[in-house]
Amino acid sequence: MAHTLVIVESPTKARTIRGFLPKDFRVEASMGHVRDLPNNASEIPAAHKGEKWANLGVNTANNFEPLYVVPKDKKKVVKELKDALKGADRLLLATDEDREGESISWHLLQLLQPKVPVKRMVFHEITKEAIGRALEQTRELDMELVHAQETRRILDRLVGYTLSPLLWKKVAWGLSAGRVQSVAVRLLVQRERARRAFRSGSYWDLKAQLQQAGASFDAKLVQLKGERIAGGSDFDESTGALKAGSTVRLLSEAEARSLREAVLASPWRVAAVEEKPSVRKPVAPFTTSTLQQEANRKLRLSARETMRTAQGLYERGFITYMRTDSVHLSDQAINAARSCVQAKYGQPYLSPSPRQFSTKARNAQEAHEAIRPAGESFRDPSATGLDGRDLALYELIWKRTVASQMADAKLTMLSVDLEVDGGSLGHAQFRSSGKRIDFPGFFRAYVEGSDDPDAALEGQEVLLPALKAGDKPSCAEVEALGHQTQPPARYSEAALVKMLEKEGIGRPSTYASIIGTIVDRGYATLLNNALTPSFTAFAVTALLEEHFPDLVDTGFTARMENSLDEISTGKEQWLPYLEAFFKGDNGLENQVAQREGDIDPGASRTVELEGLPCVVRIGRFGAYLETKRVADDGSEELLKATLPQEITPADLDADRAELILKQKADGPESLGEDPETGELVYLLFGQYGPYVQRGQVSDDNPKPKRASLPKGAKPEELSLEDALGLLRLPRHLGEHPDGGKIEAGLGRFGPYVVHHKGKGEKDYRSLKADDDVLMVGLSRAVELLAQPKRGRGGRTALKDLGTPEGGDEAIQVFDGPYGQYVKQGKVNASLPEGVTADTITLEQAVELLAAKAASGKGKGRKPAAAGARKPAATKAPKAAAKKAPATTKSGRLRASAVRIIRAADS
Repeated sequence: MAHTLVIVESPTKARTIRGFLPKDFRVEASMGHVRDLPNNASEIPAAHKGEKWANLGVNTANNFEPLYVVPKDKKKVVKELKDALKGADRLLLATDEDREGESISWHLLQLLQPKVPVKRMVFHEITKEAIGRALEQTRELDMELVHAQETRRILDRLVGYTLSPLLWKKVAWGLSAGRVQSVAVRLLVQRERARRAFRSGSYWDLKAQLQQAGASFDAKLVQLKGERIAGGSDFDESTGALKAGSTVRLLSEAEARSLREAVLASPWRVAAVEEKPSVRKPVAPFTTSTLQQEANRKLRLSARETMRTAQGLYERGFITYMRTDSVHLSDQAINAARSCVQAKYGQPYLSPSPRQFSTKARNAQEAHEAIRPAGESFRDPSATGLDGRDLALYELIWKRTVASQMADAKLTMLSVDLEVDGGSLGHAQFRSSGKRIDFPGFFRAYVEGSDDPDAALEGQEVLLPALKAGDKPSCAEVEALGHQTQPPARYSEAALVKMLEKEGIGRPSTYASIIGTIVDRGYATLLNNALTPSFTAFAVTALLEEHFPDLVDTGFTARMENSLDEISTGKEQWLPYLEAFFKGDNGLENQVAQREGDIDPGASRTVELEGLPCVVRIGRFGAYLETKRVADDGSEELLKATLPQEITPADLDADRAELILKQKADGPESLGEDPETGELVYLLFGQYGPYVQRGQVSDDNPKPKRASLPKGAKPEELSLEDALGLLRLPRHLGEHPDGGKIEAGLGRFGPYVVHHKGKGEKDYRSLKADDDVLMVGLSRAVELLAQPKRGRGGRTALKDLGTPEGGDEAIQVFDGPYGQYVKQGKVNASLPEGVTADTITLEQAVELLAAKAASGKGKGRKPAAAGARKPAATKAPKAAAKKAPATTKSGRLRASAVRIIRAADS
């Protein structure tokens, strides 16, 4: 029986759409891209293996013709799509409506070569009404969008594959460069340089607590003898002194304390009272960028987590398409939002007329509407059945969209100036500021977050008592406060996304992958929501700044982005643009060839940091310190000491560097003796961080007992008792109420408790931040083990299938952005169509995981008999050496192709 074949990207999207289509429609998923440039040498077709350009995947000598291949893991998908097409009388390509989706549709068309009519079906939400409209308004493939995406893909490959090998030779093996990635890394490095160069300034001021008619309020010193009192913004960040030409008054500690005594004993008088009305208008609905920023501030989600969660909400029909630059709302959305306001908050909170917002982005083209709840009426968050981060993100989107159609908030800004005699220091003026909310308006639904966690939200009131000029409030207390200026804050993910968007770098839809790549490749660490660049980031950025300044210049990169946008609208031709970028005297190809010989590897591997008694170099196995010292025989020798991976340029100062070098030169200092063995216990610093060791390495004892310090533990505060406790892990805590012993230990994923159920079956739970692996007791362990087991990223398992015979780790079912999947250890396998968490068996799961592992994507772990999660002692520096990578050209390409392709994609 003939049918209409509809192809989308993911099984989840397919399941949702299928419910809105007629019975004679068949929906299949392409599982993302079905064709791409080769990832490694093994994917290059035999007919092209001898070509010089084949490893690049782009024939730069023949109009930049790309070499597209079907990856091994997509061959089965392509065959299934071809089989599904055989009985079809029409093909609808229903991939996402942005450039990426247009490109996927074009690749499908090229591969499937359909003999039946083909149309493009686009929609920005998955609802019955939207799918119905999309069926009636099909169109042809937009080749300008395809060319724009293809040019972007080729451009990223040219940059990544041309610069990355240069970094291997000049800095360290396995590094990557990317058109947008390298600019983002430079922003992090520039901020860290500013922090290291920062010099703190100190200043004093006064804060008074006053009372009027029984009500208390605070006031701050602002002037003394008519001169403004210095604040943090008045100091030069590079010297710590007041800025040149500043006319402010800098109070010393002695003056501040003297002034405190004087104003405490003097009468206070209100000099002036000002009330200024103010109006706050709601912000625009979410775009991709603003959603990532706000989810990071309010929900502490990374950009990657935000996009993964939003993808799932879109594919299940809860929100509109989540990759968009537009803040526009359709009439349908405006009506739905206004209905929500009317029903939930009442007529007074509804804006007098519908609000529409205009996009400030230079070329908002990804989609035609903001991110909002899907449908002609918005589901209240409490009625969605969602939970966890799905619910939190949906509620954020719902509130922001609804608030956009609410009335303005009306406020009164309050300011009170007070006068008091400061004795010998002269007349002092204090100021008290407040804010009264006269009508909350959209504040009832939504208040935008802030990058500064200490900043007050707009919805908070600061009320002052009724005051008028001439009033004489009493002074209850005055504090003399000392302050230190603070260095510029590191970028959070939200702040970096905001900066990239402001500078016009990259596309908002790529920000999540860019930040993920930076962290995954060791260019930065993410701790407490701050991105801190590594020594490698400093070295790579310095090399690119000196030899390829355009490629890390924000203005140059923004102009490239603008050109790619103009290609998508037909204003610029893609081939001449690529020719100009890559070829010619000033092209990237020639630049690299000319400058490669001028780049000194020794200098490129050296990170220059002021104030250190040594230099930092990048080695094959990470960063290390190097200095010259005089040996016992009077000769000069080089002293090298490995830097622990956890130490960043932000952490390294002269004292810490000297401590690490001293330990390397003199050997480790003993913490004391283990009374059970008589061996000395040492605190050591290795590549993977600080660890304790019992005894020294010798022929008789080649592998002494070692244990890592728990995350957050301070080496300088470690006692012998703590060290012995770590070395004796795992600890036996007692018996579980259901039988089997419980232990506490420290493994590669951190501290944990484990329940030995018998027959090799073990149940693990990670300890929480406030749990101490050396102190946790049996009752707390039982409590933790009773909690639902969570996967990586915080997902709760839908179902625990148990541990297969001969295995040490359980198999669980999770719900991910591309549908449900089974997981054991590090191996994931998607559930086939029609199989769910409720129906899958342990035997089926074992087969799926075995097939996935056999495909080469199992992370080297056998699925049915995966090794137990063992407490892993941190390796000593000598043991950290790895096998040197292949040195042949083909070996280098094979070893690093996957790394480079992902970097180039950024």
